[in-house]
Amino acid sequence: MSQSNNIPLGIALMVATTFVFAVQDGLSRHLASEYNVMMVVMIRYWFFAAFVIAIARRKAGGIRAAAKTSQPILQSIRGLLLAAEICVMVAAFTVLGLVESHAVFTCYPLLVAALSGPVLGEQVGWRRWAAIGIGFIGVLIILQPGITVFDPAAILPLVSAMMFALYGLLTRFAARQDSTATSFFWTGTTGCIAMTLVGVWYWQPMTPMDWVYMGSLCITGVTGHWLLIRCYEVAEASAVQPFAYLQLVFAALIGITLFGETIRANVAIGAGLIVAAGLFTFWRERLQRAAN
Repeated sequence: MSQSNNIPLGIALMVATTFVFAVQDGLSRHLASEYNVMMVVMIRYWFFAAFVIAIARRKAGGIRAAAKTSQPILQSIRGLLLAAEICVMVAAFTVLGLVESHAVFTCYPLLVAALSGPVLGEQVGWRRWAAIGIGFIGVLIILQPGITVFDPAAILPLVSAMMFALYGLLTRFAARQDSTATSFFWTGTTGCIAMTLVGVWYWQPMTPMDWVYMGSLCITGVTGHWLLIRCYEVAEASAVQPFAYLQLVFAALIGITLFGETIRANVAIGAGLIVAAGLFTFWRERLQRAAN
């Protein structure tokens, strides 16, 4: 199927996606501060798995076609890695807040660019390496190692970014043999199985109001993924991906207005450098693809 390239609609969908995911992060921050992270992520994955199975059943060949892969170990590792990454990031929300966690996490596209050479054999020019270096200077400005008393918890969003970058690279690698539908199916189902095996041991009774928040968390998760799928269906990724940085803006607004967080000067400066470096790498990648 040939992909359309309705860039204005794609941008609108990406903006909506980032807003929905930011709301999801706000809900995750609240619930994980009241209940065990493993349980919160487990319930989220139950709905995510139901969503991917429903999507698979509507496609030609159904669930059997979606699950068919020649690389089950790779697909399983991808699913497990994403589930672990979500747990780490949600834990970061509870100890650092949305603002600082997202400020550090925005470096993940730079990690993808840095690792795409050794992992996938892709060529990374000196300009993108320079941008990657500037981005990591931004990370150091945020973390301030050696300047203040270093909080080890500040490493959590950086670890999460590394895990998500590796997940993205493994997804690219898997795409050489498997369809997007297959990778999506394995992501939801393997993560659900893993989180159920772990999370069920951390079950805690929830208040009726928090069940409402949990239901909202699950709905935003499904809605966000649906919007993201639609976004990439209507427009090419290189045109809309820079707008994904708006999630940092929306998450910061939620953190400030609902959780009383503040934006320190070093966080604002560091995040600005990371976003600028990330946008430059997207621009260089787009130029390189156009030249080829």
